[in-house]
Parts: sequence; C-alpha cells; structure tokens
Amino acid sequence: MTTDDTDPGADGDRLAAAGYRDVPAAATEGAGRRWWDQNAREYLDEHGAFLGDDDFLWCPEGLRESDARLLGDVTGRRVLEVGAGAAQCSRWLAAHGALAVATDVSAGMLAAAAAVDRAAAADPARDAGPVAGRPAPVPLVQADARALPFPDASFDVVFTAYGAIPFVADAHRVHAEAARVLRPGGRWVCSVTHPVRWAFPDDPGPRGLTADRSYFDRRPYVETDEHGRVLYSEHHRTIGDHVADVVGAGLVLDAVVEPEWPEGHDRTWGGWSPLRGAHLPGTAIFVAHRPA
Repeated sequence: MTTDDTDPGADGDRLAAAGYRDVPAAATEGAGRRWWDQNAREYLDEHGAFLGDDDFLWCPEGLRESDARLLGDVTGRRVLEVGAGAAQCSRWLAAHGALAVATDVSAGMLAAAAAVDRAAAADPARDAGPVAGRPAPVPLVQADARALPFPDASFDVVFTAYGAIPFVADAHRVHAEAARVLRPGGRWVCSVTHPVRWAFPDDPGPRGLTADRSYFDRRPYVETDEHGRVLYSEHHRTIGDHVADVVGAGLVLDAVVEPEWPEGHDRTWGGWSPLRGAHLPGTAIFVAHRPA
C-alpha cells in the first residue's frame, strides 16, 4: 500500500483520500498500470537491492525459489512470469535453464527490466558470475494478466510473485488465464499478501499487532485524487476466496505455503517487519496444477 500524500496522479493530480471503501470495479480499471508506470523507478530504488537483478524471491520474508523449489525442475521448461516487474525472477530462471518469458501490464516496469538487461550486456564481468555463460535476455511482453497473448497449453509453468492478483477487482480471470496457457499437468504458483494481514493496520511496529478491521471486510484499499479518480487500489480476498478462484479456474490446489519470518532477517518492507513476522503470517503462496 502507498500512503505518500505528495505523489502525483497520472495527470499531475495528488492523493486526496485513502482508505478501505467500496468503489465500482470499473473505477479501478487501469489504476494499477498507471501507478506502476509512475512509480517503477522509485520502487526499484527502494527495494531493488533486496530483490537483486537476477534473484528469485517469493515474498518480503526473503523465501527464495532456490530453497523452496515451488516451481519444480525448470530445466528446459517453458515458464511464464505474470506481473514480472523488472523480471528479476525470470532472469534467475533463465540462468537455471528455463525458457522464461516475463510479462507485465506496466510499460514502466518493463522499461526498468530492459535497462537491467542493457547494463548486464555492457558489463563483461557479469559473465564471470556463479552461472557460467549468461543466457540471452528474457523476452519481455507487455500484457494484462487477464488476457495473456499466448496460445492455449503453451507453458509448462506459470507463476506470479506478488504480481497482478492484488491489483485487479476480477482476480479469478488471472487464474483462468494461467490455467488456459498451461499444458495439462503444468504448474501454477502465486504469492500474495496473507489475507490475515488485512485485519491489522499496515504498520511494522507494535500498532500492527492489534486487529482493527474484520478479516471478512472485503472492501479494497483505495487512494483517490481530488477529483475522486482512483490512483491506486489493492483488493482483499480471504483464504477461501483465493482457493475458490484457483479451483474455479479448473486447477487442483496442491499446497498453501505460509513462509515464516527467518531468524536474522531484519529488513522492514512497508508493513512487513521482524516484529510482525514473529507473530503474524505475511505471505500466502498457492501451489496448483492443471489436471492432466
């Protein structure tokens, strides 16, 4: 969530109001794309060092795919990342033998991804890293996660790490598209803010340990400008809602992973912190597959 009341909107309008409230789904359409276009650089300046250029983190808890192996063996497999941001995860996958493609709705985030690739290509020292023979840059595709420009059954694995799902009112369409482009037996994995967090203030300190909202209050967090236009929206769904969306897409849910806050991890990221992480789950990761 963003709470900086100095951030300009798409046309120079500034944040005038923020909170949990009902708004028509149509009013939030396009807000995510505009917000990420405007804030891509700021986001990466703040979090880029933690995310790395070619690492794969599932969540602010720092769970890495190299440890979790939620996608399975990716060697030689066609892997699609949805809501890829600067494509850090896809870059890691390509370096580990996957045929990765990165998509994002934001041109600003994809421009940042392309800039990382250009910098890597201009730095011969990158070839001397732990992965011998740096792969070619990952293909970058601007696409809405609810309308992916790929044929049916064209990927072995589809995933998103905090991408797309929180920022659209109709997340069931994201799951449905993932199911459509998966081959039979293929895997779909997505990480989101743990729904329990929505009952608590988005505060990394002691205040964030006391619930002040109903877990079942599904009103989105919305920021609007002085004209009432939505600048940013983030949608709350319960665990049951997420499961229903996965199953409703014709997928089989294999696991729900709730990463614990690791000892020694002292980074604060928005409402995530060692204090809250010791008491509350911050992330939920849903692992599913398309039936053969």
